[in-house]
Amino acid sequence: MKRLLPTSTAGSLPKPSWLAEPEKLWSPWKLKNQALIDGKQDALRIALQEQQSAGIDIVSDGEQTRQHFVTTFIENLSGVDFENKKTVRIRDRYDASVPGVVGPIARQKPVFVEDAKFLRSQTKQPIKWALPGPMTMVDTLYDDYYQDRKTLAFEFAKALNAEAKELEAAGVDIIQFDEPAFNVFLDDVCDWGITALEKATQGLKCETAVHICYGYGIKANTDWKKTLGNEWRHYEQTFPALQQSSIDIVSLECHNGRVPLEVLEMIRGKKVMVGAIDVASEQIETPEEVAETLRSALKYVDANQLYPCTNCGMAPLPRHIARAKLNALSAGAAIVRQELEQAL
Repeated sequence: MKRLLPTSTAGSLPKPSWLAEPEKLWSPWKLKNQALIDGKQDALRIALQEQQSAGIDIVSDGEQTRQHFVTTFIENLSGVDFENKKTVRIRDRYDASVPGVVGPIARQKPVFVEDAKFLRSQTKQPIKWALPGPMTMVDTLYDDYYQDRKTLAFEFAKALNAEAKELEAAGVDIIQFDEPAFNVFLDDVCDWGITALEKATQGLKCETAVHICYGYGIKANTDWKKTLGNEWRHYEQTFPALQQSSIDIVSLECHNGRVPLEVLEMIRGKKVMVGAIDVASEQIETPEEVAETLRSALKYVDANQLYPCTNCGMAPLPRHIARAKLNALSAGAAIVRQELEQAL
């Protein structure tokens, strides 16, 4: 990216109320058949337009065509039963009704490729596409078949790699893998999680990112955060291995959290998407608050490698709040960009 401090979102944006019930994860679609296909494309256009109006540099689909950032991909694989869902504990935090693995995993068809082609046709800006990471996929279903997390993760990585290669061919500039599970199963991350992630990115020529956050701003996540103490040092355990990995960009949560920003020093040399917008609060950041988060991060991240971003997806937020937060992100980045350019 040629622009200094190019802005982006972590992924999801709120869906219009005519497409799905707002402010809710796993919200059922309100349309059917062709009307649903058309409605998803209209919602994608709106999400793109709202990012462009806010001055976001690297745009996405806002995840308008999927019910959930993980299960929508899983449900399109063979070997998965999404009719007879079961309740599982996700990230040791909350219960959800999820699909199950009942046979060999295989990607039979593209899942998001047509949506990516549609987004590409609507803009000349750089586009980022989010896919679920292998470890987080393992944690977002029940497994009656492999009954081994690592084996299942590697099978998911093969399916993700096939999808990612087609997304790259469709014109996606950055493919991001969402791995909130990397902040929970810390030993597994270093044991097999990063290896699985690299299998998912194998052979890609576009930029790759991993998004590691503390979750959406839903009650189960905010309650969990209250138990984490004064400093959230999870990144400290996984960053040394990520530093050695082939992943280009690390996306993480910084604003309003308790992540000590000095941990960023451990991934110096990588590009970093610095979360400067709190998605767990409806309080709208001021541009100066965003700028202050970015200035703090600049002590540990080189300016040409810092990408201002949101802490996580904004799907559960009201649309007007999400819009205002995008505006704040863009305005805050502009303040710091100007400071950097004046200092040159």
